[in-house]
Amino acid sequence: MRLLVVEDEEDLVEALRVGFVRAGYAVCVARDTAQAAERLQADPYDVVLLDLDLSGRDGFELCRALRRTAHGRTARIIMVTARDRLDGRLLGLDEGPDDYLVKPFAFPELLARVRALPHREQGDDTAILQVGDLRLDISRAEARARGRELGLTPKEFGVLRYLMARCGHVVSAEELLEHVWGEHADPFTNTVRVTVGNLRRKLGAEGVIETVISRGYRLREGS
Repeated sequence: MRLLVVEDEEDLVEALRVGFVRAGYAVCVARDTAQAAERLQADPYDVVLLDLDLSGRDGFELCRALRRTAHGRTARIIMVTARDRLDGRLLGLDEGPDDYLVKPFAFPELLARVRALPHREQGDDTAILQVGDLRLDISRAEARARGRELGLTPKEFGVLRYLMARCGHVVSAEELLEHVWGEHADPFTNTVRVTVGNLRRKLGAEGVIETVISRGYRLREGS
C-alpha cells in the first residue's frame, strides 16, 4: 500500500515514516500542499495523510482536488489537524475526507484507522482479497492459504497483496520495490527477490508465484 504523508513538522514526519515503513507501507512525504499536488499528479496513492495546517495551498482545497485524481481512482484521505473544535471537525468531514484525527494522537490509533479504510484497488469497498485458496484480510493484516495462517512479515504481506490485486499480470521487481518499499528503497538491492523467495516458502504451493524471466513475477490465477 502506497501512503503519502503531507506534513511539515520534521519530527512528526520522521516518526510517521518510520512507523508506517515498519508496518509494511511504502511511504512518500510532502512538506507542503504544492509538493503534495506534484506527487499526486506523478503517482497514485492508496492513502493520503493530510495535515490541514500547512503553508501554501489550503488543506481543504487540496482535499477537494484529491477527489479528481489524474489516475482514474481516488485516494483515501485522513485529515489531521491541531484544530479540536467540534465545528472544525464537522467542516473537515464536509470537505470529503474518509476520516479525521486531531493532534496529538497515538500512532497505533492512526495505524488502526489506516488499516480500517476500505480497500479500493479492485474498484469496490471490500477489505478482503481472495484468489483461489489465498485470502487476505487487509484491515486485520491477515493472510491465509487453504485456511492456514501464513504468518507473513509486513513486506511479504505487501508483496502478496500487490500481486493478488494484479493476479495474472506480470509485475516487475522495480514496480514492487516502488509500491511496497517506497521512495527510500535502494534500486540495486536484491530485497525483492529474497522477499518473494521467503513468500513462496510460506505459501508452500508449487508455482503459485511464477517468475517471468527478464520481466518480473506473476501470481497464477486460480492459485
